[in-house]
Amino acid sequence: MATTPIVQVKQTTTSAPEKARGYAGFIEYIGIAFDSLRSNKLRSFLTLLGIIIGITSIILVISIIEGLNLYWKEKISNFGPNTFVVNQFPIITNPDEYFKALKRNPEIKNKEAEAIAQNCTSCEAVGMETHKIVTVKAKGNSIDSVDLGGITPNIMEIEGKHTAIGRNLLDWENDHSRFVAYIGWDIAEKLFPAVDPIGKTIQIDDHQYTIVGVGEKRGTVFGQSQDNYVKAPILTFQKIYGSRRTINISVKAKEGELQQAQDQARLIMRTQHGLGYHEEDDFGLLTSEGVNQLFASLTNVIFSVFLFVVGISLVVGGIVIMNIMLVSVVERTKEIGIRKAVGARQQDVVNQFLVESVVLCSVGGIIGVAIAYGLSLLLANFTPLPAAFPLWAPILAIGLSSVIGVFFGIYPARQAGSLDPIEALRAE
Repeated sequence: MATTPIVQVKQTTTSAPEKARGYAGFIEYIGIAFDSLRSNKLRSFLTLLGIIIGITSIILVISIIEGLNLYWKEKISNFGPNTFVVNQFPIITNPDEYFKALKRNPEIKNKEAEAIAQNCTSCEAVGMETHKIVTVKAKGNSIDSVDLGGITPNIMEIEGKHTAIGRNLLDWENDHSRFVAYIGWDIAEKLFPAVDPIGKTIQIDDHQYTIVGVGEKRGTVFGQSQDNYVKAPILTFQKIYGSRRTINISVKAKEGELQQAQDQARLIMRTQHGLGYHEEDDFGLLTSEGVNQLFASLTNVIFSVFLFVVGISLVVGGIVIMNIMLVSVVERTKEIGIRKAVGARQQDVVNQFLVESVVLCSVGGIIGVAIAYGLSLLLANFTPLPAAFPLWAPILAIGLSSVIGVFFGIYPARQAGSLDPIEALRAE
């Protein structure tokens, strides 16, 4: 009777015991790495110093730039919802282009704002604003370098500004060039401490203004107060200082029609300035998005340059770690020989030294993150410089440290793995 031959199939998958031994070996390698750190504390610290400095610098710069971006969006570039500004100059980063614009772009006058208000069907509100630095006096006290803004009353609504005390300026006060003022919180606190300023008067260039409202406190931007201002009707402003100053036109678009409003405002401005089809705009049209993109591009350039400089520190730190690992291989030659003599494979030795290198760099990265976090808190709380610590920064730091550990640990690990066990056992 014929028998069916038994075919033995070779199993290629890793068994559970082998996997368990692999995990145990990996944990053992980590333990050996920490033992090495503890046994040579000073050498370990000096070894990690380059990595610590590099990671601290990178994370700190990321925190500052992240804080600046948030700060910029919240306090500086926010024109209000569905709002844009038409002014004399666009966003220009090239000095030559700026000087050309100085010669080419005419000042913007009231008539352009009136034309936009009359002809822009997608515009909900159109306001005007112009500025001058003045000295404000009251009750024998004075404040220098105050921003006096001549405005149409709807500017406050367009820009989303809120009133803390009193009321906003009124249209009829602007139409009749009344001497009334809407002041910032700093003006109220300095000139009228512990007193209701509504109905009181302030003096600006020999003219008396009656206070009708106080703006909500806005705080500081880079240490500069945003509440050191006085707003007056624009026709009152122009009656005193003349109408030759350029104005800014703030436009609030109807809901969902921001792009249409911008296109219509641009066409109206080009018509008012008599520009031909092929001539470029001789005015600026600014949006929050455009200003934010400009600021983000500037901070990205700064970060790229700084990253290149700090990258040198990380490379130097990696080279130091590679040298120390090579010294460690020489110091532990006999240990490597014993391990190989009792059955350790070449890959086991390579893995051990590679894990040690990664652990070293990761510890440096963690220390760097901790230092950067502390410095970012100090900057945010005790300096005008904003800083925000993003949650992804520690992940980036530890990941970058691990990559450095792998890259600069490969060569020493291979050197250790390639040692002949007989020659290694003879080492003293």
